[in-house]
Amino acid sequence: MLGRFIARRLLYMVILLVAMSVVSFIIIQLPPGDYMESYIARLQAEGMQIDDSAIAALRKRYGLDQPPHIQFLTWAGRLLKGDMGRSFQYNRPVAELVFERVPMTVLVTLASLLVTYLIAVPIGIYSATHQYSLGDFVATAIGFVGIAMPNFLFALILMWALYKWFGLGIGGLFSQGMETAPWNWAKVVDLVKHLPAPLIVISVSGAAGLIRVLRGTLLDELGKQYVQSARAVGLPESRLLFKYPVRIAITPLISSIGWMLPSLVSGSTVVSIVLSLPTVGPLLFSSLTQQDMYLAGGIVMFLTFMTVVGVLLSDILLALVDPRIRFE
Repeated sequence: MLGRFIARRLLYMVILLVAMSVVSFIIIQLPPGDYMESYIARLQAEGMQIDDSAIAALRKRYGLDQPPHIQFLTWAGRLLKGDMGRSFQYNRPVAELVFERVPMTVLVTLASLLVTYLIAVPIGIYSATHQYSLGDFVATAIGFVGIAMPNFLFALILMWALYKWFGLGIGGLFSQGMETAPWNWAKVVDLVKHLPAPLIVISVSGAAGLIRVLRGTLLDELGKQYVQSARAVGLPESRLLFKYPVRIAITPLISSIGWMLPSLVSGSTVVSIVLSLPTVGPLLFSSLTQQDMYLAGGIVMFLTFMTVVGVLLSDILLALVDPRIRFE
């Protein structure tokens, strides 16, 4: 049953990736002009003059003289072979640029996801089981602040506070000189020392929203008849709480994994720029501002892949956690 479910979802994933490749390429092509026009404008702003024949040669070299549908078919054909094209801006293969940043992106994303749930689940359960207590009011107030405050603003405040009061700088994931050093135990320790600040910044808003969701759904479950009946027959409160209401109330949090994985990458782009994190987000921002369509398309496809994988994982976990859900 599980194997058939996964096989069917993998087929849907292929169809979705094909559809998203078309949509993303169309959206990337929507702004007027292209990379070559922006590049020529920059050269002319610096005082350089380029004749029409040189411009035509450059457009032909990069395939920008072809109609958009031909450009897409060429890019899609290469994508099927594992070739994501070549970045105009960096003059390097897109796959090389993206996969250079994938390890740090996956590390920060998964660690942020783990921290988000480690914060949200205990606080959400406490807030629901201690409704209208001081702890509930404090958690609610912090949750509203976390939802309302943009991540990049929190990052700036944290950077200022740590530097002013403790003389600490929290930019980047490595100390100066460590980023290009070969991997060894000292580099791992340095990475671990730099991880807490970005994890806290990225996780705060996501955790704040999940706390509100878990509190609401758990309060709804605690008020149902089966909970009152279980209490009436003397079932211990802790066993009652975690065996039934929490197990059901946590399903919205599990289903959120699908959209949280890519949102942690794309939504933390400004945070990554502020904190100088070597992740995919700043690279996506740069590719869009420079109209580097093959690099932008490659990153969007990477985010789409993370989305469909996250949805598949959340569906499997939902079926395992909630007995009411079946694969068929």
